Amino acid sequence: MRCSPAISLRSISYSGVSCDHSGKDPAVTRTVGVEEEFLLVQATSPLLASAGEEVVAGADAGSQGQFEHELKQEQAELGTAPHHTMAELDRDLRARRGELGAAARARGVRLLASATSPLDQHVSTTADDRYERMTELFGRVARTQLTCGMHVHVSVDSPDEGVAVLDRIGAWLPALVALSANSPYFEGQDTDYASYRTVLWGAWPTAGVTEPFGTVEMYEQARTALIASGAALDQGMIYFNARLSARYPTVEVRVCDVCADVVDVPVLAALARAMVSTAAVQAAEGEPPREIRAELLRAGMWRAARWGIEQDLFDPCSGRLLPAWDLVGGLVERLTPALKGTGDEQLVRDGLARIRSRGTGARLQRAAHADGGIVAVVDALAERTIG
Repeated sequence: MRCSPAISLRSISYSGVSCDHSGKDPAVTRTVGVEEEFLLVQATSPLLASAGEEVVAGADAGSQGQFEHELKQEQAELGTAPHHTMAELDRDLRARRGELGAAARARGVRLLASATSPLDQHVSTTADDRYERMTELFGRVARTQLTCGMHVHVSVDSPDEGVAVLDRIGAWLPALVALSANSPYFEGQDTDYASYRTVLWGAWPTAGVTEPFGTVEMYEQARTALIASGAALDQGMIYFNARLSARYPTVEVRVCDVCADVVDVPVLAALARAMVSTAAVQAAEGEPPREIRAELLRAGMWRAARWGIEQDLFDPCSGRLLPAWDLVGGLVERLTPALKGTGDEQLVRDGLARIRSRGTGARLQRAAHADGGIVAVVDALAERTIG
């Protein structure tokens, strides 16, 4: 939730971004970077810890990584560098999680990869003028917001290509929600959702699905109008499911829960990159975006948030319910040319088989709760986060 300066998207440098439009050359690929948000919990008791700024400062010392405080003091964020291969991304991500986890431990705190807090705790806002204005304007939505997402940045050649991608990937994003679902508990209670973060995040007025934009100019007009309406303080609060980054030459896919298992992140990042590449190829070949009503896109997101991969998912393209793994399998087949082009096909197929076998973080949390209640959930997540 960092503030971004009011700049034109066309003023961001897109030079030097190598993108694979052919789906055939693994040496020329779109770069991928990941941002992850985490909860902070006291090491000696199942209580949230208001230590975000201290943990971030400790992680920053001597590191080449990117660490940020968040809206709430009970959170911390990391960011990787952009990478061409998933192996590079995996190494970077593990190193950054390790550094942030070590900084937390040094302050008597544990790092928790859960997209909502399983603990019944009040939260405190980080001291920051922008956060104070957000709280004043958005009231309880901002006061109680404590969610942790995983955002995937995929490079694009230009803002025009980025908008073309945004106009084409909306129907594919529910699969990422389902595969990353890791937030069944909220304030000590089972919400019956696999990704309750998706529900809570939807309370922000700019969050969620979007209509097709068509052009960069229309995208900027929509963004400017939302800020003018008061629904966002600045462009950093444009919380679309996917957006053009205000800081980098990327499409930022923002729908995933933070993953309990770091091994799942490259799988989801590879899928997100393949979505961007496939959509860009469609646009370059003159294939128009599919006309799908926003209500159906929201229905697909809701269904994925409600059950994750445990029950049928809604396919906005066909308007039908499909077995979750049939929908995921069909998406992978559509994305296979792009996955082969980057050498990610086997990584994705193996990773999806692993998720299918052991479940997402939502299943992990519920299994831990069955064994020992909320304390066991916290312990299981803390162990898996650094793992």
